[in-house]
Amino acid sequence: MSQSKKIISVIRQQLKKSFDRIGNERFKKNLLQAIPFWIASMIAGLAAVAYAKLFIMAEEVALWVFNYNIWLLFALTPVCFVLAWLLVWKFAPYAKGSGIPQVMAGIAISAPKTGGIVAKLLSLKVMVVKVLSSLIMAMGGGAIGREGPTIQISASIFRSVNSMLPHWWPKVAKRNMIVTGAAAGLAAAFNTPLGGIVFAIEELTKTHFSFFKTAIFSSVIIAGLTAQAILGPYLYLGYPKVDNTSNYIFFGVLIVALISGLLGSLMGKLILVVLRWKARLKSVRANMVYVVCCAIILVTLAILFGANALGSGKQVMETVLFTSDRHAHWYVPIIRICSSMVSFTTGAAGGIFAPALAAGASVGSVIAGWFNLSETNTNLLILAGMVGFLTGVTRSPFTSAILVLEMTNRQTAIFSLILAGMVASLVSMLIDKHSLYDHLKIQYIKELEEVDREEKKDLVLK
Repeated sequence: MSQSKKIISVIRQQLKKSFDRIGNERFKKNLLQAIPFWIASMIAGLAAVAYAKLFIMAEEVALWVFNYNIWLLFALTPVCFVLAWLLVWKFAPYAKGSGIPQVMAGIAISAPKTGGIVAKLLSLKVMVVKVLSSLIMAMGGGAIGREGPTIQISASIFRSVNSMLPHWWPKVAKRNMIVTGAAAGLAAAFNTPLGGIVFAIEELTKTHFSFFKTAIFSSVIIAGLTAQAILGPYLYLGYPKVDNTSNYIFFGVLIVALISGLLGSLMGKLILVVLRWKARLKSVRANMVYVVCCAIILVTLAILFGANALGSGKQVMETVLFTSDRHAHWYVPIIRICSSMVSFTTGAAGGIFAPALAAGASVGSVIAGWFNLSETNTNLLILAGMVGFLTGVTRSPFTSAILVLEMTNRQTAIFSLILAGMVASLVSMLIDKHSLYDHLKIQYIKELEEVDREEKKDLVLK
């Protein structure tokens, strides 16, 4: 036995002796079941902060190159895109994309006998590849976000902590750990504790929330407080002015919700179409050519339309909400949608939450410009567009509304945001009855089941 294993064994024995001294069995069981959630939450909060800082630095590299010599992007972006894709393809295929469909698939198939399959979706190796691939994509100017990856990273941390528990520890349901980890990850990524809780209820699980509500509440709080202890009680988007809006703005919210919901759902549908076509590319060379073409398209968009085509899109949201240039050009939503599509379909790691919010913000900004609305009216339509577009992609209207509400601390806009989410959810059904995440979740489950059957067949033959 190695020295490290001996130390771990001694620690476990001492922990068991310490807990055996607790007389109240029910209290002891509840305490032991809570401790893994608390430990995982703190680790997830620290990981989210570190990842956020690295992601911001990576995005700054792309913007520096853009400002220094835009033509250098024709060298940087293809190299970064290919390297990010190769990392995923070679070491962890299910580290690709957002990470949320992988978490949803992990929850759906989680069972005592499926640990090996779930590990392909949620593990420390997946987490490392996810971080590296998404950072390289961001460095190349990829229109990706860090929120989806943070959710997969956090769920992987929670699952790993659960797997390290000694045999005498009271059993904690693996599914509950994954759901709670995902909620904690979203809370730490956006500093939105309510959003994390609603996300767990609305998006991740259809089971009875009461079975693990205490774990989710405590984990979201601990992960959020851990992030706040380092970053401070920040808001993702600051404090846009939405007071003293006009009475007629209600109609503007409806228009924005309709258009942004349709566009969000359409983007998700187009991404699925491209991914299905791309699945026919069997050779490594063909996939690499596609990734390079995506990089060239993104750089071309940046040269023609500016830096708004690059990065997660946070700069787009901040520009339209907090500067005098609040009415975006008509083409900004189009280039944000296109840049998100070419980045997401490469097969590298990267989320779609922030890019969807940015696309929605630009939709609201453009429509406000059509009517030359005031600052406060424009800001409300921008927030409504963010909710509407994200709902079109995810079909989670309440999560979208709560996230935008907590990002901006604009409680007075809550009814308008919920309205935007509900309208967008209804109209997006015209494009597709299911969300992008639902389709990808089903695809991943089928792929994993096929892989599991092949592995079992190989064992029988051997």
